Amino acid sequence: MTKHMIAIGGASGFWGDSMTGATQLVASGKIDYLVFDYLAELTMSLLASAKLKNQEMGYATDFVSIAMKAVLQDAKARGIRVIANAGGVNPRACATALQALANELGVAIKIAVVEGDDVLPLLPALRAEDVRDMQSGKALPEKILSANAYLGALPIKLALDAGADVVITGRCVDSAVTLGALLHEFHWSMDDYDKLAAASLAGHIIECGCQGVGGLHTDWENVPDWAHSGYPIVECLQDGSFIVTKPDGTGGLVTPATVGEQLLYEIGDPARYILPDVICDFTQVRLTQAAEHRVLVEGVKGYAAPSSYKVSATYADGFRSAAQLTVVGVDAERKVRRTAEAILARTREIFTRLGLPDYSATHIEVLGTAAAYGAHIARAPLFEAVMWLAVSHTHKQALEIFSREIAPAGTSWSPGTTGAGGGRPGVSPAIKQFAFLIDKQRLSVSFSLRGETAQVEPITVPIPRGSDLSLSSSMVVEENNTQLPQGDQITVPLIRLAYARSGDKGDISNIGVMARRAEYLPLLRAQLTVTSVAAYLAQLVQGKVTRYALPGIHAFNFVCEQALGGGGMASLRHDPLGKGMAQILLAMPLQVPADWFADEGAT
Repeated sequence: MTKHMIAIGGASGFWGDSMTGATQLVASGKIDYLVFDYLAELTMSLLASAKLKNQEMGYATDFVSIAMKAVLQDAKARGIRVIANAGGVNPRACATALQALANELGVAIKIAVVEGDDVLPLLPALRAEDVRDMQSGKALPEKILSANAYLGALPIKLALDAGADVVITGRCVDSAVTLGALLHEFHWSMDDYDKLAAASLAGHIIECGCQGVGGLHTDWENVPDWAHSGYPIVECLQDGSFIVTKPDGTGGLVTPATVGEQLLYEIGDPARYILPDVICDFTQVRLTQAAEHRVLVEGVKGYAAPSSYKVSATYADGFRSAAQLTVVGVDAERKVRRTAEAILARTREIFTRLGLPDYSATHIEVLGTAAAYGAHIARAPLFEAVMWLAVSHTHKQALEIFSREIAPAGTSWSPGTTGAGGGRPGVSPAIKQFAFLIDKQRLSVSFSLRGETAQVEPITVPIPRGSDLSLSSSMVVEENNTQLPQGDQITVPLIRLAYARSGDKGDISNIGVMARRAEYLPLLRAQLTVTSVAAYLAQLVQGKVTRYALPGIHAFNFVCEQALGGGGMASLRHDPLGKGMAQILLAMPLQVPADWFADEGAT
């Protein structure tokens, strides 16, 4: 019998999230499913390296040793089923470890394992076919550490159909753990696109843990009780609509603003958010405050799934290291810069004597100077500054020399130098990402349960005539004839008019901007253009800026290319994931009618 409502709790946004998420959600008594997301691109390469050293490793060990150890007995007693992509590159080992824990605790559980995302065996053929990176167009590197396809929700659904209490996957799209549960519970058809898209949005809202219920909110001071932040719950209905909420008595905040910020996080074109099971259109989503800490989400549209999977491969491109020192006193910024330059000059001379090549790249930042804002804000003299000196090199030996030459600054150069007490900076492989598409038919996806393995055939549905998705892009055509409000004007920062959140995909940063009031949208449309945003962020963004509209939530999404210095581990920036990009844009000055903020004045 189909239940009227299914509640799913998101217990983890990444490997390293708080141990409180799972226990809080299970103890709430409000959920039917507990889902976990562990796998960032870098995580996969780290897990691949761990498996090379020990064939019993290669999965997110915290899932078993911390999360499940704390809640497995209670979850089983309450009938809560668990879905996690904790399997990494070794889901069978993860399942074996969980079964051992269950035996130790005296809990009888049925564990299913989803496999088939590993693309490494296909790399020779793909290299012969001259597969190219989706962003850069570069050829496939010679030595790949990991290569995994983002699988969808269907194998999870089938494993639940077969009776699994716990489903462990390797790489899948983050939202698949939620969609898989709802496919099982509501018996939706795989061509019920609007419902599949709605469930995928529900998964997107909870996939980053606390971020979906007040974490990282623009108006952070309005979010209570950070120490007891709530983890997100989605209460999903058969028709695809859902409520976003959190456990009673926890911190956090659930409003259309906090949910809207998470909707905008790490998306591209909101009319074509492409997943393995469905292509989602978020442009007409509606967010309604249903009650305190309860937001109703409606209006998601869906289209037929693509015929390919996205593959994320990782490879090592030399080595990297990053050092920090603090300098206290007058002219702290100048002292920091001179210190960093001296370290580079000294180590380069050592490299020359030893016959080592120069650095592949270097990057100096003085933290605390707001350098990322460029010339847009006035800077007061600093009496305390932190050096960020990041470097990359083809030879590990060279960076070991660099690492040894940081601490001597404490007795050699600037007065007031401190902060090197944490030891020498580490040297690690510089992990980079290579993304491409692969036809679904080339992968053999399966799930195993109780010693039996079942193949999962990919769903490929022809796109109906007249539904050409190239016509549904929400990209905004820039217009020069928009009429601004007349009369007296004042200058205010964007944060007075909008909320914002930024995310990353490789070297692309997306900045979602959501109007605080619907009546602000025309002014934002007129002044927050591709040209003005590109100019304001020119010190950071080297590539193209595209603006997309989400009229349902009065928002825009700006997709900024070549924005993160390579992004992820490829970047030497202090903020390689672009977490601060939205904060920088929120300082952008706009002209507004004086009477909009008559009681407050300009800032």
